[in-house]
Amino acid sequence: MEKTFDSWYVADATLTSRFLLGTARYPSPQALRQAMLASGSQVVTVGLKRQLAAAGDNGFVQMIRATLQETGARLLPNTAGCTTAREAVQLAHMARELYGTPWIKLEVVGDEYTLQPDPVQLLDAARQLVREGFTVFPYCTDDLVTCKRLLDAGCPLLMPWGAPIGSGQGLVNPFALRLLRERLPDVPLVIDAGIGAPSHAAQAMEMGYDAVLLNSAVSLSPDPVRMAGAFRQAIEAGRAAYLAGVMARQDFAVATTPVTGDPFLIGNAP
Repeated sequence: MEKTFDSWYVADATLTSRFLLGTARYPSPQALRQAMLASGSQVVTVGLKRQLAAAGDNGFVQMIRATLQETGARLLPNTAGCTTAREAVQLAHMARELYGTPWIKLEVVGDEYTLQPDPVQLLDAARQLVREGFTVFPYCTDDLVTCKRLLDAGCPLLMPWGAPIGSGQGLVNPFALRLLRERLPDVPLVIDAGIGAPSHAAQAMEMGYDAVLLNSAVSLSPDPVRMAGAFRQAIEAGRAAYLAGVMARQDFAVATTPVTGDPFLIGNAP
């Protein structure tokens, strides 16, 4: 049977992979490359502040560029580590100059303990960057009102967290995430942050989310390459389940084998 691709759209791009992969904290450039290939991702993120702090290419940047060229995947720079709109906007402009892309994953942290996004600074930065020609991927919470304001500012999609960054807790507030999906049915939604296991990613996809972005769950695994493949399969399975239609949950037992109708005998009749 011929394989058909289930595409989704982000601004000017048509994507078939629903797995967005981060590139931080891998044990080696080679492990990063192999994980990128195993993931099948068409979008990978890179933190500009982290690269600047590295004081030069330690092998990872070169490997990312080479693998992107090999696979045709797109780079999504991010403003991780910024705490004000001004800082995030400045970093976004640096990223556009360095990487030649208007895409930017916008992160503005409001709390150092939870790394929760600051909704006021995030919205301010998003408005400025959209006016200046950026395609803004905002990392936000699952708050519906904030999400609506970001869409009004011109963001083409939303990236609500599943749980605090790097926590591996999974989807801690599935009610809010389901509500977000229901209220914004035509908006691309990507779960970003907090994913720890492939089952968490599958759960998000079964809810109808368009994609999942994660980093630590792969890079910190003892076998990042195998884990990248596991997440790829889980995301594909979750999407297939959503398209097929997951059965409704019941508060009571529902017999799956009929016990009424014509009688039947097991074994040979006497």
